[in-house]
Amino acid sequence: MDPEQKVKELGLELPDVQIGDRPLIPWVRSGNLLYLSGKTPGSGKQGQVGKDLSTEEGYQAARDCAIGQLAVAKAALGDLNKVKRVVKVLGMVNAVPEFTEQPQVINGFSDLLVEVFGENGRHARSAVGMGSLPGNASVEVEVIFEVE
Repeated sequence: MDPEQKVKELGLELPDVQIGDRPLIPWVRSGNLLYLSGKTPGSGKQGQVGKDLSTEEGYQAARDCAIGQLAVAKAALGDLNKVKRVVKVLGMVNAVPEFTEQPQVINGFSDLLVEVFGENGRHARSAVGMGSLPGNASVEVEVIFEVE
């Protein structure tokens, strides 16, 4: 499976990745592992899931996070074909205390990675609820890739 071709087939537009002058950077590579900083879905996806957004809207927000993380991986590696597999995902959902569908929300992220990388997109994962996230984002997701 060619992840670059799959991104095109899915009609995904990967955003530009900006690296500022702050200490925080979007990725760190250590050996054959690429660690990506947490990514939020961007504007229009703020608020708490279970109050301001439905589970399905949270799913779409997590999918948007995946598109952003694919862009970061491509910026770091130059080509998504250098990703050998998705290793670990940490998905954080800004949710009301009684919300219990964090896994269904983060499936939006996981499902897209499997669409793009096939079997190598399957990964270990944690999906947790948070009382708030930066900028009132609904979702934030970080990921670790094994790379060539």
